[in-house]
Amino acid sequence: MAAGVTAGSHRARARRGRGRVRPWLYLLPALAVLVPLFGYPVYMLGLLSVFDYRQAQVSGGQPTTFVGFGNYATLLGDARFWSVLLQTVGFAAALVVGTLAVGAALAVLMTRIGTVPRVALSLAALAAWAAPAMTGSTVWMFLFDADLGLVNQVLGIDGFNWFFDKWVTFGVVGATVVWHSFPFVMVTLYAGIQAVPGSVLEAASLDGASTWQSFWRVIVPILRPLITIVVIQSIIWDFKIFTQIYVMTNGGGIAGQNTVLNVYAYQTAFGSSEYGLGSAIGVVMTLILLVVTMFYIRALHRTGEKL
Repeated sequence: MAAGVTAGSHRARARRGRGRVRPWLYLLPALAVLVPLFGYPVYMLGLLSVFDYRQAQVSGGQPTTFVGFGNYATLLGDARFWSVLLQTVGFAAALVVGTLAVGAALAVLMTRIGTVPRVALSLAALAAWAAPAMTGSTVWMFLFDADLGLVNQVLGIDGFNWFFDKWVTFGVVGATVVWHSFPFVMVTLYAGIQAVPGSVLEAASLDGASTWQSFWRVIVPILRPLITIVVIQSIIWDFKIFTQIYVMTNGGGIAGQNTVLNVYAYQTAFGSSEYGLGSAIGVVMTLILLVVTMFYIRALHRTGEKL
């Protein structure tokens, strides 16, 4: 009897062990591609960040000097870095709120309109999502051009420069980013709303709940795990924004007033040829995004448990 129990426990442990190993076996092909593809650049980024590496070292005119955390000390002691970091965080937060608001509103709208308008809205949204960031930024710059822009013509404004004032510029660039990003939120939340059981909404309606109350008190709590994932994903995308800012503000705006962290890293590394310091900025950004990604993975795990 005891021998049978012991053998059974061994088999159970073996099954649990195989269950823990099997997911990693499925991931091996992807890891074989992703680890070299992303691991080596991250390694080189970290390596350069601990050296005084400038144009003189690139050309071989001077030896490379190990400075340890010297670049990080310089960076953390630079008021410009903290100003750009705070500006980046604030801009990213505004983009996340705007993207979520537009995407959620259109997701709800898709549940209220007919088939033909819904298909048209879906195709228009997916076209915006599929457009390259460079192309979209160029189109929006033309729309807001001071002399030939459609926006000035429609508003009857003659020669207004939308890219002169700092906050107006952020507004135009932010609208461009939201235009690129809202389709992901819209499609994701629309799929979530469609998965809400009709019996639950019917019960809320019988209890006297209005459409607005049903949305906030029934649909939103059910979609909370999905909304969490969408928000964290948007934070990751918007925090590392580069193309729209760099293209539409010509590298950060007048006197760098619209600079964000990714643009600042690019200007430091390639504009000032301070590759070590620029790499340190990249490492700091990577660490920040790594923390956000950990929350994202945790949210995904919790969503999987609830589903």
